Amino acid sequence: MNLIVIAMILALLIPIYEAWRNDGVWQKMLAFASISSKASVMILVVSVLRDDWMIGIVGVIILSVGNAALMLLANVLKRMGDV
Repeated sequence: MNLIVIAMILALLIPIYEAWRNDGVWQKMLAFASISSKASVMILVVSVLRDDWMIGIVGVIILSVGNAALMLLANVLKRMGDV
């Protein structure tokens, strides 16, 4: 169990490094979307391992709503750049 969680945390550090290294807005937004998805999958794995469905519900909500808000922000930034 601990090895899986540690591996997932290490996979989460890759997009954090990309967001820190790049100066472009789009690359940072893609990295943050990846962080959001990986964090919600981590929450789902932990909820299955702990057999706690309430934590799993939170992971599903983050997975479905979190990326939608990020994509809405990306469209707003794109429209502001077009004007």
